Amino acid sequence: MNNQSSNKSKFISDFFIDITTDTCPMTFVKTKIQLEKMQSGQILEVLLNHGEPLKNVPLSAVELGHIILDQYAQEDGKTYRLFIRCA
Repeated sequence: MNNQSSNKSKFISDFFIDITTDTCPMTFVKTKIQLEKMQSGQILEVLLNHGEPLKNVPLSAVELGHIILDQYAQEDGKTYRLFIRCA
């Protein structure tokens, strides 16, 4: 388990990925690859940038049947944390 949650969410992640250095479409590709390694019900925490990744990663995850549990801005206002429950 790799959990680096900042504890602002009521959810505790089973896995964590940082995709802030990636650009679309790699942001969701990396998220999808991690979700495919996980068991149903596990929670993935994703650190991502504002803008296109924040718009597309949650949308794509939901389209694949996963559930967005929480999403919030970091203190820097440029990055966000996204919590996804694996389908």
